[in-house]
Amino acid sequence: MCLTLQKEKQVTEKKAILVIGAGDATGGAIARRFAREGYVACVTRRHAEKLQPLVEQIRAAGGEAHGFGSDARKEEEMMSLVQKIETEIAPIEVAVFNIGANVRFGITETTARVYYKVWEMACFAGFLMGREVAKAMLPRGRGTILFTGATASLRGKEGFAAFAGAKHALRALAQSMARELWSQGIHVAHPVIDGAIDTDFIRTNFPERYATKDRDGIVNPEHIADVYWQLHMQPRDAWTHETEIRPWMEPW
Repeated sequence: MCLTLQKEKQVTEKKAILVIGAGDATGGAIARRFAREGYVACVTRRHAEKLQPLVEQIRAAGGEAHGFGSDARKEEEMMSLVQKIETEIAPIEVAVFNIGANVRFGITETTARVYYKVWEMACFAGFLMGREVAKAMLPRGRGTILFTGATASLRGKEGFAAFAGAKHALRALAQSMARELWSQGIHVAHPVIDGAIDTDFIRTNFPERYATKDRDGIVNPEHIADVYWQLHMQPRDAWTHETEIRPWMEPW
């Protein structure tokens, strides 16, 4: 086999995971988990330079990673991103939507701009990602699309009208896509993270809650990533659509 054909064969054998919203906690952990399994980690944030530590970490561990700066709310950018990965890197086997937009405002202080922006980030961007990766996966008849949910996906709470509205809508999107795409070989799932995650934000703003870490009171991002990997590896005759992830001490 000539060198050119060998290279083409190697490229087609690769599989990519796309993580939209690859932050320092959950999104980064998911990218690292799949990279350890041989997937090419394609990670995005609004500002590409913030991804450099994650990309370098994956590469140092022997994996392949590519960082992209993109605004997931922009249709043209999402279309271009998916096309670039598909044509220049590897087929997208797994796509994870992990953008957070958790803001708190009383209903009378919630401006139209805030409400719309939260919806764009937490729901509309998920639609754009889901639609574009589905277009790529459908001809292959396989793939996994995971939408990260939250407590607000299941119930509203005072001060979170915008966030809960967007997360409820994302859940409905995931359900609709699952009913349409499961029969065509694409596993769409909506893992709900119901609990505080081990992040700098929780440590800084909720020190009492963070102090429960020693008692497994907050969620380890690496363990969330393990659940995402398990979802992807499920056999088709036993697919899960929605699963809830919470520490043992979380009231529910």
